[in-house]
Formats: sequence, C-alpha cells, structure tokens
Amino acid sequence: MKKQINWRVQSGFSLIEIMVVVIIIGLLASIVAPAVLNRADDARIQKVQADFRNIQTALKLYRIDNYVYPSSEQGLEALVERPTINPVPRNWRQGGYLEELPRDPWGNPYHYLSPGESREYDIYTLGADGVSGGEGQNADISVWDAKIQED
Repeated sequence: MKKQINWRVQSGFSLIEIMVVVIIIGLLASIVAPAVLNRADDARIQKVQADFRNIQTALKLYRIDNYVYPSSEQGLEALVERPTINPVPRNWRQGGYLEELPRDPWGNPYHYLSPGESREYDIYTLGADGVSGGEGQNADISVWDAKIQED
C-alpha cells in the first residue's frame, strides 16, 4: 500500500516580503512627499501673485476714471461696488472694476491701505495663520515684496 503524501501549497506573501514592500513604499513617500508639499506652497504664492496683478490692474483703471485710488475706508470693495463714503467717485465704471474680490489662498480677504506705508497703496495677505508676521506659510506677503516683483 502506498502512502499518499499530502503537500499543502502555500499561496500568499510571507511577513518578510510584506515588510520589504512597506519599507520601500515608506522610502518612496519620504522622497516624494516633500517635493509635492513644496509645489503646493509654490502654487499658493503664484495665486497671490496673480490676484495682486488683477487687483493692481483694477486699481489703475479706478484711478484713471476717478483720479484717486480708493481710500482705506472704502477698501478693495470700491472695485466691486460703488463707494458711498468720501471721496465718492464721480466716474465710477458701471459694473465695477472686478466681478468679485478674490480671497487669498487660505480663504482670507486681502488687506488694503491707501495711502500705503511707502507707496500710494499697499495690498497684502497675512498668510496661512491670518496673523501679522510669521515665517513660511504664515509669512505676510505684500504686493511690493521682491519675490512678487520678480515675475
């Protein structure tokens, strides 16, 4: 009588194989993640730059029509709706100068001063934290920053 040998065939992965794959994925993620995060920061800066250019164009058109920039009290809202506080513009363009006011990449409104600290006006964002000062994502960005002017 012959004995039958019952060999089980194992299918699947061993613990060692799974751990090697997990380590490889972790290494790849540690290399790729910082690059992707930096690109997101760059995209936010580019949005701020584009918003500043659009607002500056609207402010120039407002000044051409009304001989002055909107006051700090009127704010950037003067580019969307006709101001009712002095100096009330006499030649305000029907439909405004912007369809709507853009918000910074972190969802906050842009700040505006006229006259500005060193120029006729200032436009700036307070960064991700919404508080004056900070570094990195939390840094304030002004329309007059060298980083913005390079482009």
